[in-house]
Amino acid sequence: MVVQTRNKHKDLPSKGDQAPRCPLRSRRGMGSGERRPLTEDKCSRGPRASSPAPIHPSGGGGRKGHAPGSLPRRLLIGTVQPFIGLFLEKLLKLRRYQGFSWNLTLSIGAFVGVMHWAHLTTLFENDRHFSHLSTLEREMTFRTEMGLYYSYFKTMIEAPTFLRGLWLIMNDRLTEFPLVINAVKRFHLYPEATRVMWTPPLRESFSYPFHVLQMLLITHILRSHQNCKKDFIALLVSNVAFMLPWHFAQFILFTQMASLFPMYIVGYIEPYKFLKIILVNMVSVAICFVLMFGKSTYLSSYFASSLIITWGFMKKRSKVQKLQSSQYTIWLIQGFLWWSGTIVLKILLSQLLAVSDHIHLSDLITARILRYSDFDTLMYTCAPEFDFMEKETPLRYTKTLLLPVVVMISFLIFRKVIPDIFYMLSAGETCIRKQLDRNESKNPPTALLVFHELQLFAFAILAIFIMRLKLFLTPHMSVMASLVCSKQLFGRFFDRVRFENFVFALIAVMSIQGWLNLQSQWSIIGEFSNAPQEDLLQWIRQNTRSDAVFAGAMPTMASVKLSALRPIVNHPQYEDGGLSRTRTKIVYSVYSRKTAKEVRDKLLQLHVNYYILEEAWCVVRTKPGCSMLEIWDVEDPTNAGKPSLCSILVKDGRPYFTSVFQNSMYRVFRVN
Repeated sequence: MVVQTRNKHKDLPSKGDQAPRCPLRSRRGMGSGERRPLTEDKCSRGPRASSPAPIHPSGGGGRKGHAPGSLPRRLLIGTVQPFIGLFLEKLLKLRRYQGFSWNLTLSIGAFVGVMHWAHLTTLFENDRHFSHLSTLEREMTFRTEMGLYYSYFKTMIEAPTFLRGLWLIMNDRLTEFPLVINAVKRFHLYPEATRVMWTPPLRESFSYPFHVLQMLLITHILRSHQNCKKDFIALLVSNVAFMLPWHFAQFILFTQMASLFPMYIVGYIEPYKFLKIILVNMVSVAICFVLMFGKSTYLSSYFASSLIITWGFMKKRSKVQKLQSSQYTIWLIQGFLWWSGTIVLKILLSQLLAVSDHIHLSDLITARILRYSDFDTLMYTCAPEFDFMEKETPLRYTKTLLLPVVVMISFLIFRKVIPDIFYMLSAGETCIRKQLDRNESKNPPTALLVFHELQLFAFAILAIFIMRLKLFLTPHMSVMASLVCSKQLFGRFFDRVRFENFVFALIAVMSIQGWLNLQSQWSIIGEFSNAPQEDLLQWIRQNTRSDAVFAGAMPTMASVKLSALRPIVNHPQYEDGGLSRTRTKIVYSVYSRKTAKEVRDKLLQLHVNYYILEEAWCVVRTKPGCSMLEIWDVEDPTNAGKPSLCSILVKDGRPYFTSVFQNSMYRVFRVN
């Protein structure tokens, strides 16, 4: 939970937009429940009146030195000394409480982390009996992308030296044969395999913890009255660590910018602080660009475009303030220009850097909204993890009371912010900025509530359109639910009900369904077994040359590369249009209505020796419109109505394909 405090000491007015330097020791704030009423005209009011200085008997103004008639030195010391002692006593108590609070928080966090690790290990072991599997069976459990990424980890640990393993990865000849690719650049391979969540070696599994750290640092920076250099350095490191392992991380950071920019134009963030955040983000993108060997997608992302547009807005801030329009109109103009400028700049950069075919989360969301479909979008949207959020998900959130609590908190935040917005509309831009410079316009906790509420809204939209992105929604809902402990939101309620009783009662009720969920998950007992695939891999190892080239379904190709160490021409990483998607479309044409000769000729152009056909793919469909034949009818309507090539190959593929292996699930054809 975000600890919400407000500095009780008046900060000196900053010069221009420059914030005060970071002090050696942080100052303690007053209770979060105190808040200056918005009905008071802050612009017309000058700085707070300081306590009047003692009046000298001679009528002097209390200047330093021993003016005639001044108080005796011992009397002055005797008067001040008790106050100094009381202040030091309070400071020591606060420092002790702060140290105890941090130690307790870290201890609880470590305990929960260990428990979470044990929980995931238990689930994985119960479901697959992983500890009793052979090496081949363990590798077979890593399907699709997991198998591909784990194959590089296997290359590293089996290499004679680290440098040799790194050279093999950066000169990969197996994944997109006959091409030699830098796999570190193509697949964001800086992390090693890990098991942070259910699926062990996915890139987002490694990347997500750094996103949590990044959100924590942004929260701390927004809350702090100072702009400490170390805070922004930590933000820089967390940004890089988040973006390096996962290519979709940039879009998540774009939603963060989409949350921070409206806060800036309304007046919740000081311009100087926001500018430093923008510059840190720009440096982060530049570092990732260099570490990823000049990967141009970093420069053509929505995140990079939004940073440039935001920086431009801040440089022209003085001109925006001079517009002769209502505050509401100015906000709308800035919002419209920010969104349109970001989209246009992203398109221009993509064209300039020749990365227009690289698929993004935004492309999938746009396809959802516009109901547009082609081969590439259907390959994603037909997969369950990229489908819409399941209808059961909100019900599960409701059973644990997570959704009702978050809705209640969102309502309270909305009710708290709306009066602020109306007040800002009635006040001028100059007035708002002067308040911000004096750290008096908005107390930091309100800005934090607005930021996290906007991020919750963005994560909810992403999760609704792409089920896989519940990864960001569910944890953030839990963070927002912790605000039930906020006296800023529930101050009046806690005046009538004991705070501790309410919180513990709510946790107890939420734990009922939570405990039932844990028991349900722990009761899943299974054992991994895939005899047909095991037979296939054993046959490949024993009956084909080590340089034999294979093609087939993306999940199977990951296993062929990982366990059989054979060259493949396509793989599960499907984002890059120039390589992966073009090759996969050629390989998947076996499930289309094209002629056997046409498909054979294209496979030979990729130097394919063997094709692995999965008979189930000829007919199965996950939902209406998602069978391979239906997808190909959308992509290739000219051949609609012709017999499927898959059914022809199952009967007899000669003279273009010769069957050399067959079991209950797979058929291997030699490409003649």
